[in-house]
Amino acid sequence: MINLTKAPFFLVKEDIEWVENTKKAMTLEEKIGQLFVPIGYSGDADYLEHVMLSHHIGGIMYRCGEAKEMQRTHRYLQEHSKIPLLVGANLEDGGCGIATDGTQYGKQMQIAATGDTEDAYRLGKVSCSEGAAVGCNWAFAPVVDIDRNWRNPITNVRTYGDDPDRVLACGVNYIKAAKEENVLVAIKHFPGDGCDEVDQHILTSVNSLSCEEWDATYGKIYSGLIQAGAQTVMVGHIAQPAYQKAYNPDFPDKLVPATLSPELLKGLLRKKLGFNGLIVTDSTCMVGFSCAMEREKAVPYAIEAGCDMFLFNKDLDEDYRYMLNGYRQGILSEQRLDEAITRILATKAALGLYKKAKSEIVPTEEALRVMRSDEHVTWAKESANAAVTLVKDTQKILPLSPRKTKKVLLEIMGDFPSNERVLESFRSKLVKEGFDVTIYEPENFETAKFDVGTFKKSYDLVIYIGNVENASNKVTNRLSWYTFWGNGNNVPWFVAERPVMFISLANPYHLIDVPMIKTYINGYSNSEYVIESVVEKIMGRSAFTGKNPVDPFCGKEYLKW
Repeated sequence: MINLTKAPFFLVKEDIEWVENTKKAMTLEEKIGQLFVPIGYSGDADYLEHVMLSHHIGGIMYRCGEAKEMQRTHRYLQEHSKIPLLVGANLEDGGCGIATDGTQYGKQMQIAATGDTEDAYRLGKVSCSEGAAVGCNWAFAPVVDIDRNWRNPITNVRTYGDDPDRVLACGVNYIKAAKEENVLVAIKHFPGDGCDEVDQHILTSVNSLSCEEWDATYGKIYSGLIQAGAQTVMVGHIAQPAYQKAYNPDFPDKLVPATLSPELLKGLLRKKLGFNGLIVTDSTCMVGFSCAMEREKAVPYAIEAGCDMFLFNKDLDEDYRYMLNGYRQGILSEQRLDEAITRILATKAALGLYKKAKSEIVPTEEALRVMRSDEHVTWAKESANAAVTLVKDTQKILPLSPRKTKKVLLEIMGDFPSNERVLESFRSKLVKEGFDVTIYEPENFETAKFDVGTFKKSYDLVIYIGNVENASNKVTNRLSWYTFWGNGNNVPWFVAERPVMFISLANPYHLIDVPMIKTYINGYSNSEYVIESVVEKIMGRSAFTGKNPVDPFCGKEYLKW
């Protein structure tokens, strides 16, 4: 029996009656539908009615859109759903996680670099208040992975760094803010990413720690956040062989993701850690899930293994049929289906969704005034100012001055939609400071002159902007160059000829690829607030106060030189 009066539900008699009465009135088809949290692709009423709601879904998540549009879509869904929906969003770094006009507060590693774990509360407050304004009630955040491996292409700046105590403290503060906004958190990605160097989107990840090592790190974090009242846990497609074999001595010598592992779900998470709340899978479109078992069996087995909700679909109609057939064939038991439905409804009851008129579950347009409010922008600027970190300046070129280095070659590394915005922001700010700025253009590579004399006459200083963002399905976020036999004005062959500076707005580990560059700065986020702060600091008007949340030297002493 699930005790709904205890954490994290704390339901009273009226709430429990709603859960039980709602469950009794549901058809099998409606129960099966409640297990699903598909991704939405359109706000069209016909799509919402006949593609989404016709499957009796329990929740939904959309990628970012304009706030008014997202609010209208969520309102339609809640008004036309028989049972109120859980509406999720990746509220990891601000309201920008659901609304394109939301506040881009900063990546979690930026918050860690401020040295103030209270900044995680402000991140949670901004993210969840803006998310709630457009109708979200479920934050797929905070990320509580530990960035133990600098080669990992997906954890990186999404984490609070490499210190479990800091990760826990920041996670607790985010949860505190989320609760104030009546938004659920989904702490992720259990049993913990960041040990290896792979991306679950394209293969199963492995948490290779021993049981004792896990208890002292990831276990400490999850235990602390469960005690702090985390209502849901998002499970990653991550194997944890030590605990899988500890709970099952006959566990096979193969990688089985936590999403399909009763050893990790029922044993480690439920029994050892005592988690009583709702468990949701990470996206089941990822190869880390799909490659482990044929999908027709994996869909129902994910729930049987211990998950309560199933995130995203290869095809919603097909996955729905797989789940229903899996129940009828006994892959998904009646007991596990009942437990999952109970927790789903109890989570909705804990939010008080059933107590509201359907038209009131999503707030009015007036609530959108919180988006990029003055307070949120002020907090974001303060966070950026505190976080920007001077990793090294062994050539001592800071602060910059157009009197010393007038002619600047500005180059951006990375190939992302944000490149144009980031590059123009830096260019305009440097021009305003009095520099003559030339932007490196790869298309001019064929006609460029690579002799030293021409280069030295053309430029007094080279500034690289690292904008290599975290992105799904990328096996690495290392640097790539436009070069031919070592030539090219993109690759830093000229460090002995002219001063060179590297400013990273994403991956904090780029020194591994540019150890020859003697001035290196980490900003952790590519927001306008970070860019403004970087320029203020390199011009000497503001001190560098950021603290490294990870080892930017990747354990290599020579990177410090």
